[in-house]
Amino acid sequence: MKVESKIMLGLGCFFGLIAAVYWFWGRDSTGSIMIVGGMLLGFLPGGYYYWWSRRIATRPEDDPTATQAQGAGVVGAFPATSIWPFTLAMGAFFTVLALVFGIWFLVPGLALVIWAAFGGVAESRRGGGV
Repeated sequence: MKVESKIMLGLGCFFGLIAAVYWFWGRDSTGSIMIVGGMLLGFLPGGYYYWWSRRIATRPEDDPTATQAQGAGVVGAFPATSIWPFTLAMGAFFTVLALVFGIWFLVPGLALVIWAAFGGVAESRRGGGV
């Protein structure tokens, strides 16, 4: 995870530099805030990957002298298909629509978000479809 953390932290630093240049050159607060958001979107996973790379053993992907045989074996567990990400996205969509069309969209939006959160957690704990 060292390579992944370096890439994401590098992107965060790049966007931070661009945000500073953009602010001092253009004095545009809206665009600067958007670029700072991009910087944070680089630092968030980069910091997480860096945190995990310090706590787990060295992976074969991080070792420049590793062989193919060291990387062979079980890759990991992958989740099955699920309806809950779609339900969560529709809830977020209705919640954002509440900002545009009226507060009454907030009720079904939050209901879908809460339902998707509970469904996703229940599915992940049981290890299968709900």
